[in-house]
Amino acid sequence: METHYNCTSTDWRELLNQSVIDAESLTQLFPIIDSSSIRFVLERYPMRINPYVLSLIHNPCDPIWRQAIPDIRECKDSNHTPDPLSEEFQSPVQGLIHRYPHRVLFQISDQCAMYCRHCMRKRITGKSLSYVTDLTISQGIDYIQKTTSVNEVVLSGGDPLILDDHRIEAILSEISRITHIEIIRIHTRIPCVLPQRITLDLISILQRFQPIYINIQFNHPDEITPEASFACKLLADSGIALGSQTVLLKGINDSPDIMKQLMMKLLKNRIKPYYLHHTDPVQGTHHFRTTIEKGLEIMKYLRGNISGMAIPNYMIDLPGGKGKVPLLPNYIVNKNKHMWIIENYSGELSEYDIM
Repeated sequence: METHYNCTSTDWRELLNQSVIDAESLTQLFPIIDSSSIRFVLERYPMRINPYVLSLIHNPCDPIWRQAIPDIRECKDSNHTPDPLSEEFQSPVQGLIHRYPHRVLFQISDQCAMYCRHCMRKRITGKSLSYVTDLTISQGIDYIQKTTSVNEVVLSGGDPLILDDHRIEAILSEISRITHIEIIRIHTRIPCVLPQRITLDLISILQRFQPIYINIQFNHPDEITPEASFACKLLADSGIALGSQTVLLKGINDSPDIMKQLMMKLLKNRIKPYYLHHTDPVQGTHHFRTTIEKGLEIMKYLRGNISGMAIPNYMIDLPGGKGKVPLLPNYIVNKNKHMWIIENYSGELSEYDIM
């Protein structure tokens, strides 16, 4: 059964307002869906699928469907916790995570243009309008101001770019006035799931607060549409450096060939592949998790079959808030104090004199 939704609007606010958020609306579009199962999931985890994302779904269980449509398995995951990375424990004020000495992650929104089913913050996003408030943002800015060891702020959420222009401008203005802040980073999925939000007005605001780095989550080649490419072109042409933080997702992109296509497509759009995240053990996402061995297999394949500029760092986030660690295939087969035996991407062995 092929499905296709026609998206006609180009106004991002209108697209958001037309989002599917309840089981009845979803089953009208996709009658094969069991509405009772959807309702059951929505009691715990919200849904928002805007018309642009709906237009990218062509078949049930295709890569976009799996990321957007609620799945009963989200409510059958009893082995994991909502916050395995201890973000709440590392939040000196609500909505601000201080894990690394010189960097903070600052949540300035708890809403998204689409609620991804694999979200690592399912405990927060879309559940209310009270987790991130004017008060929490004010307290976060005050904490950054007082903590002079911090020189980098990562704006996250939810999705920071879902805020209106004036709110984004106000927050950036306050942060940029803090003299010890040197770099501002924005983590967003907007260019992927609502590229219409990347307007010339928004770009003119972002340009005023350089250096700004934007990391976008693209998980499948089908997400890099003409609309997404154009949004990224606007950002890149304005001088904003773009990176991608892809999540390794079972049944979606856990294939060497799919990952190769994605990484090259990113690079062609001036988006530097930055991280390939192993899916965090967040409650409600277990069905998206694949093995670390599969991730290493993909990384080994990429090394010999793609431009070095298109190879991301394969990262795991350690439990308890211990931080991110990169993983690499084991290229060192044997070693002594004079000579190492090293295997290349195709399995050939070489002696390497380390002296």
